[in-house]
Amino acid sequence: MGPSLILYAVPFFLITVILEAVLVTREQKDFIDKTDSFTSIALGIGNLLTGLITKGFIWGVYVLLYEKFRIFTLDMSVWWVWVLAFFADDFSYYWFHREAHLIRYFWASHKVHHSSQKYNLATALRQTWTGNLTGSYIFYLWMPLVGFHPIIIVTMQQVSLLYQYWIHTETINKMWKPFEFLFNTPSHHRVHHGSDVKYLDCNYAGILIIWDRMFGTFVKEQERPRYGLTNNLNTHNPVKIAFSEWVDIIRDLGKAGSLKNAFMYIFAPPGWSPDGSTKTAKEMQKELDFMEKNR
Repeated sequence: MGPSLILYAVPFFLITVILEAVLVTREQKDFIDKTDSFTSIALGIGNLLTGLITKGFIWGVYVLLYEKFRIFTLDMSVWWVWVLAFFADDFSYYWFHREAHLIRYFWASHKVHHSSQKYNLATALRQTWTGNLTGSYIFYLWMPLVGFHPIIIVTMQQVSLLYQYWIHTETINKMWKPFEFLFNTPSHHRVHHGSDVKYLDCNYAGILIIWDRMFGTFVKEQERPRYGLTNNLNTHNPVKIAFSEWVDIIRDLGKAGSLKNAFMYIFAPPGWSPDGSTKTAKEMQKELDFMEKNR
């Protein structure tokens, strides 16, 4: 398989989590909760352990597509191929991340990352145990088909994850405007982690915020977001957090009453219900817009 950049970065993650905690404690801010941080670290460790198995399978899929079905051959020794791969990976990540919020099947894994009511470097480590198993890699399958070598693909995926680590913090405010215009920043990503209705389902960027600007999903940070989920899990048990949405899906399927409802419970946006008893993000935002217009 490709180089394991994430494993090499683990000591850096742990050191910077501790340094941030010390800084925040000295400034007497409420950005960090010790128990919450330990939960995030536990979920990160679980992600690494499950990845030992699942990433081998994904690597095999990429290799199969590249060796048997690729249309072109992009020479990985040429510098501009890596530049193309950077944009291809970031574009793929944007669409994966967007659909992970709009399709409940993918949200069941991604929800884990949003389950903390704090926003700090430890939150970046709060990762899914089921995402690889449930097919997040399908958004990247076009890359080996057009000729990107699997080593390039997995390297760029890890570069993206490494970049996104530092933007999980409240210790950095707004940055240089040209940088904020092009790149994902702590300010942009704080909005993405907000559970405020106006902040739901936006700023899906990995490294480049330009995709959100291009496809109409960019929202600027105004007041400090309220972090977490619209219905928080209220637990620090990493196992419950890792599987909570899958349990809820199974429970909803048991009361679906029809194949159509069963399909919608799995593939409709999170919050969908046949009787409207629970709301999707778009439905909540429409209600908010209506109330604001009729004040």
